[in-house]
Amino acid sequence: MFHLSVLAGALALLSVVQAASSKSGSTMNVDGTFYYVPAIPVSRLGATPTQLKTAATFGEDMVPLTIINSGINTFNASTLASIVAHFETGDDVFNAGFLQTIYLQGESSIIMQDVSTSLNSYGTKLFMVSADTNCTIAIPAGPYFISIYTGDIYQAYRLYSDVNGAFTEGVFALPDGNYTTMSASLEGVQSLAIAVPSRLYYTATESQPLAGVRLGIKDIYDVAGTKRGCGNRAYYDLYPEKNASAPAVQRLVDAGAIIIGKMKTSQFANGEMATADWVDYHSPFNVRGDGYSDPSSSSSGPGAGIGAYSWLDLGLGSDTGGSIRNPAQVNGGYGNRPSHGLVTLDNVMPLSPLLDTSGFICRDAELWKTAAYVLYGDNITSVTSFPKKLYTTGFPENASTEAEGVLLSFLTKLEGFLGVTSSVLDYDSMWAASPQAAAANAPTLSDLLALTYPTLISKQQYALLGASFISDYGAAHDGRYPFLDPNPLVRWTWGQTNATTLEQAITNKTIFMDWWNNEVIHSDPDTCSDSLLLYPGTLATPNYRNVYIAPPVIPAGWGVYNIAIFAEVPDMVFPIGQGPYNSTITLHEEFLPVAVDVIAHKGCDGMIFELATQLQAAGITIIPKTGSTMFRRSL
Repeated sequence: MFHLSVLAGALALLSVVQAASSKSGSTMNVDGTFYYVPAIPVSRLGATPTQLKTAATFGEDMVPLTIINSGINTFNASTLASIVAHFETGDDVFNAGFLQTIYLQGESSIIMQDVSTSLNSYGTKLFMVSADTNCTIAIPAGPYFISIYTGDIYQAYRLYSDVNGAFTEGVFALPDGNYTTMSASLEGVQSLAIAVPSRLYYTATESQPLAGVRLGIKDIYDVAGTKRGCGNRAYYDLYPEKNASAPAVQRLVDAGAIIIGKMKTSQFANGEMATADWVDYHSPFNVRGDGYSDPSSSSSGPGAGIGAYSWLDLGLGSDTGGSIRNPAQVNGGYGNRPSHGLVTLDNVMPLSPLLDTSGFICRDAELWKTAAYVLYGDNITSVTSFPKKLYTTGFPENASTEAEGVLLSFLTKLEGFLGVTSSVLDYDSMWAASPQAAAANAPTLSDLLALTYPTLISKQQYALLGASFISDYGAAHDGRYPFLDPNPLVRWTWGQTNATTLEQAITNKTIFMDWWNNEVIHSDPDTCSDSLLLYPGTLATPNYRNVYIAPPVIPAGWGVYNIAIFAEVPDMVFPIGQGPYNSTITLHEEFLPVAVDVIAHKGCDGMIFELATQLQAAGITIIPKTGSTMFRRSL
């Protein structure tokens, strides 16, 4: 017998409207799985209360309902079994408890006698067809709830627990296009509950290629009707809800993506180490390996969520100095820092507009590519042929660890796929011999760029955000200063006192960008980029969150990860495998991700996305699983 009950007090939800007497929805338990039922119905079934009450047990005013679309001449037991199997395998929201009531929607079918036996086996109490009663609005097949008094039909949202702390809040879409915060917790679980709709409600189309894709938004983007927190409690409390969503967010929503929550960021998207630097909020947990490795920052929430939750499809993050690439690497997903300027960052918290970019973390290369074409639109070039020059930097000559073996094995497979032999790119020597190095009086790239990144982010973020935030907070709190985590405090303070000017930092960045794009990796009329540059992203190395670390310092220095930052070129992470390590937490062998980064000429993002999808289709890369280990076998 299928059990359904209202969970009194198990789930606290914010009202979706201001009036205290207004409904905010309810929560239900169907066969042990918890659901959120919105206050607003999507249709109404023209059945009488007397008829609908036959589906309920004593005390129930709402019962689970499965809608099945007909369109076939004969509806028999085999047809029903096939549909139920499809629902169960294709949707994590549906379960057999929703078969308590069934409505066959659409053109009438001939109902065979053997259906009755099947209905009894499913525990179905009420079976209705459109010949007897109609929905006021035709709705997609799938799981719903129906009021036995009004016949109103409500969508079913499954509640998942954010056990890894990747979200700041769950959000729920309202009919007017705004969103509301859904503050929720499940019984016996000390974490937020996130509501996800049935996948059966959505079908991807040419105009909505992301239909039904569950999307988490890094909490530096404006989402209409919600506050933007930026990882700072004082900032969140100070400013009101946003009136409109950032254009980057709205593009994804218009393409059918479903926002299910705002996701954690390190404070003001500055780099922070778990756990010491995270003061206002706790860093998310990286589920990989023993579960106690740093998830990296600042797109920490999207990275941790994609690594942990199969019910989350896509995370929208940002990359200024590695904020998508690093979380993608260590949490085991694809991630892209795009060519700079592909999408507007209006209504997005700035770190440095000269460096800020918007990108994704996800597990599936096909979805990654589809989302990119939505976000970047006409600014992304579609290329299906690949460069015939392949460079590496930082690769070992021979594997001394299993992780290095995974890296070199991937390189061999990529060489075979492209039909090329890779070579090492010594861009440091190229720079030292260039006339630009002599003109800039900078023999090494470190001489030129060591202070460029910290200068740009500290001076620009303080001018564009920090100064007004501190002033606004003081005006609202009798001259008091807001709390800042150690890293942004160190960076903002340094930015006001260091001798390197913003103009000099911009000049140095421009010198490098022009040199790199003109002298190192060139454009190509057929493949967009004449070559690809690969470097190791992560090699299954733990970075424990339970160790004491030194106080933060400014992010000075130079490394390969800075190339994309200053040259404005795409740098994309491919998850290529996993490697073992001996955990100091579990005292057991565990596995962490192995990833490689791919760099191309500016504007050649589409070529790298195409490469990622073709490598996945060829089995050279495999969609990673969520959880402790990414793969069931070695790649």
